Amino acid sequence: MVAVKDAAAGMRATEKKTAPEDRRVTSAEMAKHSGEGDLWVAVQGKVYDVTSWLPHHPGGDLPLLSLAGQDVTDAFVAYHPASAWRVLDRYRVATLSDYAVSEVSRDYRRLVADFTKAGLFDRKGHGCAATLLSMCALLAGALWLVLATASVAAHMAAAAMLGFLWMQSGFLGHDSGHYPVMMRSSKGLNRAVQLVAGNCVAGISIGLDHDPDVQHMPLFAVSPRLFASLTSAFYRRAMRFDAAARLLVSYQHWTFYPVMCVARANLFAQSLLLLLDEGTRVPGRMAELAGVAVFWLWYPWLVSRLPGGAGERAAFVLVSFAVTGIQHVQFCLNHFSAGTYVGRPRGDDWFQKQTRGTLDVACPPWMDWFHGGLQFQVEHHLFPRLPRCHLRRVAPVVRELCRKHGLPYQRCGFWEANVRTIRTLRDAAMKARAVAAAGGPPPKNLNLLWEAVNTHG
Repeated sequence: MVAVKDAAAGMRATEKKTAPEDRRVTSAEMAKHSGEGDLWVAVQGKVYDVTSWLPHHPGGDLPLLSLAGQDVTDAFVAYHPASAWRVLDRYRVATLSDYAVSEVSRDYRRLVADFTKAGLFDRKGHGCAATLLSMCALLAGALWLVLATASVAAHMAAAAMLGFLWMQSGFLGHDSGHYPVMMRSSKGLNRAVQLVAGNCVAGISIGLDHDPDVQHMPLFAVSPRLFASLTSAFYRRAMRFDAAARLLVSYQHWTFYPVMCVARANLFAQSLLLLLDEGTRVPGRMAELAGVAVFWLWYPWLVSRLPGGAGERAAFVLVSFAVTGIQHVQFCLNHFSAGTYVGRPRGDDWFQKQTRGTLDVACPPWMDWFHGGLQFQVEHHLFPRLPRCHLRRVAPVVRELCRKHGLPYQRCGFWEANVRTIRTLRDAAMKARAVAAAGGPPPKNLNLLWEAVNTHG
């Protein structure tokens, strides 16, 4: 392995002797540099050797590894501000000789440029301040109802308030993972918001910034295409469709809402596993551990102050979990009833993948607080750096672009989205039962599982 890496390094050193603007490579040649020890990508026809940048990439190694050896222009402009272009120059090694741009990508990049010129990526409005104030009000109200009243109904109302508090925290954490949420684009302020709103108030690690969306084996499988015991590039392990998975998936349309009601327990567990795993790179690990510790001090203490004994305390926890479970449902609605893509992602069909694998939820403006930007999931996946206050404004532009290129723009109301999701789960459940009835072995590993949306969704 060392010899191979040394040889690859020597080859790269030799290749870099030629001026990058003079050296020409084809897409086929670039595709050969698609491994962890030899990783090339292209942006707007310029080829970059980002092997040495892989361990330092702020978004982790997964996005680079998933699109290695390809043109990644659309994904690059979606996730990176203008300042990132300066970082690229030092890694340039060649020019792509057969570089071509589809009409869809050309229009998409034009939109990104237009939004940038209009300042939409920089103007964040007062959404963060409003969310923080609402969170303070919800927390204060819940504390007062628990500590100052003896009514069980009031205590359950307090639990519901905590559920809504965690929902708002989740929306804010989701936003802050994509762009600085404070009006002053300060990394320190943005990080402080994440630590307080996410770690201290909600007990969730900001490191859980990747949403796998459709990778929920063994509990759920949204398509029979996921019955193939595929390897998840997100979880980095095989997601086997074994006998236990077949049984659970066979009843997933009945278990979906009950599981969502307690899904927060999984986030708590995943946060602790992530923060305690020294093998995983987590920026600010100690600060996050301290913040999560704060949560596990105040929340159990508040539950212990309930006078009704174990029964009331259990009900309090379940109600708070069930209410915030609405947010777990919201995340699922945007993807469970949309298309599922199996296979290695490609960098030249970014716009198409986002529109085909994502669903918008129609709602009036006064309900935006309830959905927290998730109702514009198509727009969010296309422009992840765009503050949520602008998503409603750009939605008609995205719809028009989809119409122009004959691409689907999926949009329906909240209740219809729930019906579609349950129908999707039921269809897959019936096919899982058919597999079980056939009595055959589960399908063998075929390839990587990649959902239609990027894993940073």
